[in-house]
Amino acid sequence: MKNTPLILSIISLVAVAAMGIILLTTSSGQKKTTVTPEGVTETTAQKGDIVYFNLDRILNEYDMANDLRTVVQSKVQSIQEEVNRRGTRLQNDINKFQDDVNKGLILRSVAEQKSQTLAQRQQEFQNYASQKDQEIMEEQQVMVNQIGDAIKTFLDKYNAEKEYALIISTQGDILPAPVAAGDPHLDITEEILAGLNEEYVKTKNAKPAQE
Repeated sequence: MKNTPLILSIISLVAVAAMGIILLTTSSGQKKTTVTPEGVTETTAQKGDIVYFNLDRILNEYDMANDLRTVVQSKVQSIQEEVNRRGTRLQNDINKFQDDVNKGLILRSVAEQKSQTLAQRQQEFQNYASQKDQEIMEEQQVMVNQIGDAIKTFLDKYNAEKEYALIISTQGDILPAPVAAGDPHLDITEEILAGLNEEYVKTKNAKPAQE
C-alpha cells in the first residue's frame, strides 16, 4: 500500500505523455476540415500534401474529352464507310470478272487486259486504305494530345494555387496504379473535374466573341 502514490504518479505521467504524443501527432499531420451544405464535415488535402486523381474518371466525364471524341468518331466513321464502299465496289468488279472468265464470256486478250486493270485498282485501293488508316491514327493521336495538354495546363495553374508537393494520376478499377490505395481525403478528382469543365465552358462561350 505504501507504493500506491508512486504507482498513481507513474500512471499520471504516462497519461500526460500519451496526451502530448496525441496532440503532437494531430498538430503535425493536421488536415483542414470543411463543412458541406448538408452539414457533413469533410477533411481536405493541405499545402505540401501528395494528392492524386482518377484519370479514368477525368477522361470519361471531362466535357472537352467527350466533345472531341464525338468529333473524331464521326470522322473515323466517315472514313471507314468510304473505305468500305470502295472496297466493296472493287470486290464486286473482281467477282464479276472471274465469273465472266469462268463462263467464257470474254476473249482471252480482253481478260488479260482487264486482269491487269483490276490488279492495278487493287494496289491503288490498298494504298488508299493504308493512307486512311494512318489518317485515323493521326486524328486519334491529335485528340489525345489536345486532351492531355488541356489537363496538364489546368493542373499547372491549379497547383500554383494549391501548392501540393505532388499530384499523381491513377488508373484502373481492380488494382489502380500507381495509387492502389490511399486516404480518400487526398483524392482531388472531383475538384479537378469541376475545374476542367468550368474552364471548358468558359472557353466555349468565349469563342463566338473572338470570331
